[in-house]
Amino acid sequence: MQNGTVIKKNQNGFGFIKVDGAADGAKDLFFHSNELQNISFDELQEGDKVSFTIGDSPKGPNALGVSKV
Repeated sequence: MQNGTVIKKNQNGFGFIKVDGAADGAKDLFFHSNELQNISFDELQEGDKVSFTIGDSPKGPNALGVSKV
């Protein structure tokens, strides 16, 4: 499991996570509300700490199994 911080949420049910310890300039991870566990998209806020696994998609890496810590 990886840890990170929600840095942006979009009204369309997706957002981005900054991975803890990522190098400066590293791309943030995309996440979709379908991947949230034990929290709704409306309850999740920018700045919240989350844990997740990293998966691959046709558009690049994304966060899977996202849960608030």
